[in-house]
This record gives sequence, C-alpha cells and structure tokens, in this order.
Amino acid sequence: MPEDSNGIEARFERGLFASRWLMAPMYLGLAVALGMLTVIFLKELLYYIPQVLELSAEKMILVVLTLIDLTLAANLLLIVMFSGYESFVSKFDFDAGADRPGWMGKVDFGGLKMKLIASIVAISGIHLLKRFMEISDLDTATNFGETEMYWLVVIHLTFVISGVFMALMDYLQARSYK
Repeated sequence: MPEDSNGIEARFERGLFASRWLMAPMYLGLAVALGMLTVIFLKELLYYIPQVLELSAEKMILVVLTLIDLTLAANLLLIVMFSGYESFVSKFDFDAGADRPGWMGKVDFGGLKMKLIASIVAISGIHLLKRFMEISDLDTATNFGETEMYWLVVIHLTFVISGVFMALMDYLQARSYK
C-alpha cells in the first residue's frame, strides 16, 4: 500500500512540476507586447522626425521623455520575460555568448521585484515630469487641473514608498538568514 501512495505522490509531484510550462504562453504574450510597444515607439519617432525643425526645445524634451518612457517599459518587459522564464519555467538552453546580458540567470525573485518597482518608479517619474513640463503658463495650468496633478504626485510617491518598503523587507529578510 505505501508503494502505491508513493507512486501516486510521485506522479502528482511530476504533474505539478510540469505545470510550470503553463507560464510559457504568458511569456510569449509578453514578447508579442514587446513587439507592439516597438511599433508604438517607431510610430512616435516617425511622427516627430518631420517636425524636428519646427519643435521648440520644451516640446522636443517632451518627445524625448516619451521615447524614454516607452524604452523603459520595453526594458521592464524584457526583465520580466527573461528573469521570469528562467526563474519559474526553464533555463535558456543556448549559449548567447557575449550577447547574453550580465544579469540573466542571476536575478532571483527578490531581484526581479526590485527591478520591477525601480522601473515602475522611473516610468512614473518620467510621466510626472512630462506633465509638469506641459504646464507652461497659468492658463494651461488652470485647464490642466490641480486635482489631476495632485493625484499624479500621490501615485508617484506611493510607488516610491512601496519600493523603499520592499527594499527594506528584502534587506531585513537577508539579515535574518545570516
């Protein structure tokens, strides 16, 4: 009887372990989202290239911040795709050589969380900076809405504080294992 239960348990555990492959389509979906983000980036770039001689310095800075924002979002997708796949599904079985990013294979779940929150804070900060730069005169500031700016700052600070608390929790957890 114990042998049968061990066999059932072993098959159950193998099935559970194999279920990690259910995450693979999600990572593939993130790769598709990366492609979609690339299309949006190129669309923005192609839209502004013909206008570059007519753009003011402030408007050009807003364009650059938009492109940086999209790039940071793409970096975030790559980090989640590569680290998540290697952490939860399977190791990459090919040798990328010198092209392999240095952090690949070294980012654990805690590191992934920190990279994620740092990227979110950076994206939020750039979005907030863009909004502040869009307020160029008193009329625009009045139309833009004091309440909207208030909530943008509150949300950004929430991301920052969350990141600090996550880092503190990781630090305290690491200290407890020493």
